[in-house]
Amino acid sequence: MSNSNYLSVSTLTKYLKRKFDADPHLQKVLVMGEVSNYRPGNQRHLYFSLKDEGAVISAALFNYASRNLPFELEEGMKVLVTGRVSLYEPRGSYQLYVDNIQPDGIGALYLALEQLKKKYYELGYIDRPKKPLPKYPKKIAVITSPTGSVIQDILTTLERRYPIVDVTVFPTRVQGKEATAEIVQAFNEVERRYQQYDLIILARGGGSIEDLWCFNEEPVAEAIMRSSIPVISSVGHETDTTIADLIADLRMPTPTAAAEVSVPELTSVQREILQNQERLLYTMRQRLELHRKQLERLETSYVLAQPRRLYEPYLQQLDHLTTSLNHQTQLYFNQLNQRLTQWTNRMNPQHITNQTLRYANGLNQLEGQLLHSWDKYFEHKKQTFSYYTGVLDAYSPLQTLKRGYSIAQKDDQIITTIHQVKPKDQLTIQLKDGYLTTQVQEVNEKETEE
Repeated sequence: MSNSNYLSVSTLTKYLKRKFDADPHLQKVLVMGEVSNYRPGNQRHLYFSLKDEGAVISAALFNYASRNLPFELEEGMKVLVTGRVSLYEPRGSYQLYVDNIQPDGIGALYLALEQLKKKYYELGYIDRPKKPLPKYPKKIAVITSPTGSVIQDILTTLERRYPIVDVTVFPTRVQGKEATAEIVQAFNEVERRYQQYDLIILARGGGSIEDLWCFNEEPVAEAIMRSSIPVISSVGHETDTTIADLIADLRMPTPTAAAEVSVPELTSVQREILQNQERLLYTMRQRLELHRKQLERLETSYVLAQPRRLYEPYLQQLDHLTTSLNHQTQLYFNQLNQRLTQWTNRMNPQHITNQTLRYANGLNQLEGQLLHSWDKYFEHKKQTFSYYTGVLDAYSPLQTLKRGYSIAQKDDQIITTIHQVKPKDQLTIQLKDGYLTTQVQEVNEKETEE
């Protein structure tokens, strides 16, 4: 059989791919399974596997479909998938190309909301220390829809409770795709003029999770986090909870409640001011009366009646100190005069001459004593030197040589035993008056007597 009867791998793979793509039953399949081996790819392409108890199939979700995914895939998640089955030629394996995916048993938006809550808890956005609300705000920024009952409820409540507050409405959509960008833009505009505002109210009425979803978007959460002005969030009904509610400095169940908590009640403030004014006036009267009585006591005191008594003791003390100062001054100068007289006498020429003569005589005496002591010391050392010289000379080997002995050396080493030499060795013999050079003819060991 010739090679032309064989298909190449590429040809076979392309044939099988056309079969997959031509099968109408594989162009739209609904698959239920568990996410496995999930790995995000480049450009938000998502790659994973779907598995159940008996099989595994590879799946790919490309960015044009994944960018609208409201939640994040997680390993082990049960999902419902819509897509088509085709062959991936480079590996020769079939896989599922996903067009839509949603959690099995829970809505995608609810799952996305729970994932966002977890994310912001981990980032510390939700549990962070909240900014305190101003007690008496002067200007409030309201971010909400310019139409509907929400803005009317807020304005009516603020006018009723605290009509002196200045309110600026930043109109935005509060649902739909454009709402997120408009809310973020409103926050940025307030932040640019942050010195003009004391408080921000973010509000909208109730609705489904889809209607409220713009308040769960990350750009809105980041805008609230960046705000240097305290934020009150009131989104949806009391049972609804959005990311904006969790991150805001205060969450209120309704827009009306948000307006109520943002300002005090003016009549209560006025009543408190009047009460404080009355307490202040009462306290001032009490203090004035106390000081008046103190003044009366001082006016009738003997010190003010006879002011001399106030400083007479100090006059007497001043006299005493003046006398003591004069005495100490005179004593000090007397001591100085005595010391000056002593030094003047010491500087007299005759006195200096006498002192010099005394010192010269003493020096001569010390010189005589030193010479005498030196002679005695030198004589003692001379006798000691002579003694040790005699002892050294007595034990000197030169004296031994004078008595007829000699010293044999070989290579500058003194010979003390016959074992140090052998016949024909050259030896140097030292005598008392010179040296002899000789050669060993024979070595005889001394016989030991028994």
